[in-house]
Amino acid sequence: MPIEFDITLTSKDMYRFNMYQTYSGFHGWFSIIVAICAFIVAGVTYGKVELTYTIIYIVFGIVFLLYLPVTLYVRSGHSLAASRILGKPLHYAVDGEGIGVSQGEESAKLPWEQIYKMVATKHNVLIYSNRINAYVIPREQLGDRYADLAGLAASKLEKYRVKMQQDGSR
Repeated sequence: MPIEFDITLTSKDMYRFNMYQTYSGFHGWFSIIVAICAFIVAGVTYGKVELTYTIIYIVFGIVFLLYLPVTLYVRSGHSLAASRILGKPLHYAVDGEGIGVSQGEESAKLPWEQIYKMVATKHNVLIYSNRINAYVIPREQLGDRYADLAGLAASKLEKYRVKMQQDGSR
């Protein structure tokens, strides 16, 4: 029996996906490390150099901490507004063969063999077709069908390709 549900993405869902994608990779960690280093340098050099340099180090750290989240927030809103597909409801049908997505008369099927990985975050279920692209399913819209989806994914995919808790927790 297929698991069927409809979802409508919001800019908040896209933002959460982009934040996960960025901060689970090199760029996110690098920006945090650079910001921390800038704050440490500001603290160590305070009183030893001109106050202007200390302020520049602090500003540099703040920019590195805030640049990515702000950029991702703006980009999420723009990408959702620019896409005529993502702004409309998507119908998902998940069965033993794979994951089907349809909208109006358009449809696509992603077989289980072609799924790169499935990940559950606190707010989304992400179905990756490759390292970068993923179907974003907001968990609040998925509701009580999460456990069924996690169970089916665990039975169809290798263990290392599924990062979902069966009990519905993160």
